[in-house]
Amino acid sequence: MKGHMPAKLAGVSLAGTLLVSLLALTGCSQAAGADKLIPSIQGPALYKAYCASCHGADAKGKGPMAIILKVPPSDLTRISERAGGTFPLKQIENTITGVEPVSQGHGTREMPVWGPVFSQVDADRDLGRVRIDNLARYLRDIQAK
Repeated sequence: MKGHMPAKLAGVSLAGTLLVSLLALTGCSQAAGADKLIPSIQGPALYKAYCASCHGADAKGKGPMAIILKVPPSDLTRISERAGGTFPLKQIENTITGVEPVSQGHGTREMPVWGPVFSQVDADRDLGRVRIDNLARYLRDIQAK
């Protein structure tokens, strides 16, 4: 009969469809779980999630964790001033990614504040680069005038 599939093939086809559906659902749930770890890819949200605990909500180095650190967090609103009046965007991006060394106050790149977003760029190359760029540009935008 034309259009009729033997029972053996129909079972294989149904099993294949179910497998593909299950894999798609699993992938979606894992991606949704990742979104809960990283609230946004926007600079302000990234700063709040990964920097404000030490550098403060206003980025001036007075976050709630600052009092327990051996090395005081720097005032991130004065990066341009310390760099002679121009914001060093590429250098800041390199600092965030780990290409440029960071002060000892940051600890290792594996610590929770850094790990999920900035030291795992290779695992999430496109979105990781966007996050780094967004965070660096946010820091550029909050520079003291």
